[in-house]
Amino acid sequence: MHSEPYSDPSRHRDPGMPLDRFAERILVVCPRCGGRALCTPRPGLPELAYYTELRFRPRRMTCAHCGAVAAWEAGVRGAGLIGVVLGGTEDPFFRRPLWLQTRCAGHVLWAYNEEHVDELAAYVGARLRERGTGFGSPTRSMIPRLPGWMKASGNRSDVLAGLETLRALIPRCAPADRSDAAHERGDRPRPSPSTYFRGGPY
Repeated sequence: MHSEPYSDPSRHRDPGMPLDRFAERILVVCPRCGGRALCTPRPGLPELAYYTELRFRPRRMTCAHCGAVAAWEAGVRGAGLIGVVLGGTEDPFFRRPLWLQTRCAGHVLWAYNEEHVDELAAYVGARLRERGTGFGSPTRSMIPRLPGWMKASGNRSDVLAGLETLRALIPRCAPADRSDAAHERGDRPRPSPSTYFRGGPY
């Protein structure tokens, strides 16, 4: 689901989507060959009730370039599952650098997948930015939580160029295609105290 459509691409209305919405498919750097691998929920799981469930669902990482496969499962605390914290330049499940990273305006610009790049580009490129009344909670929406440098009008051209660089990386998969920004930095998300019980996350 993308932002609400307008005939004028310079206008963006935030539908209130959380970062969780983009976490189903995460492109990462393969730990074996350094090429592009894909982190997704394990096949065969029930349909999502909440996007936040993506923080707890068993994961599989696969690399089409070298055939590497890895699995991840959430920790358990009592009757609950211990989820991850999304955000940052590492995938929070396997702790791998994100494939979609580039240096931009003195920072590192990153995204999980093509849909994430599209939503960021729609927002950054808009001259008129509106807060919508979408399904998401305004306190969890991704857009208000973006760093100031991405929102600054003076950085618009640089950020849009950076997002195009990320878009160009999406179909590439060889180790030589890896961005020089996609390296080990140790900026892992903090361990999450969130637990998931039957009926929803708390």
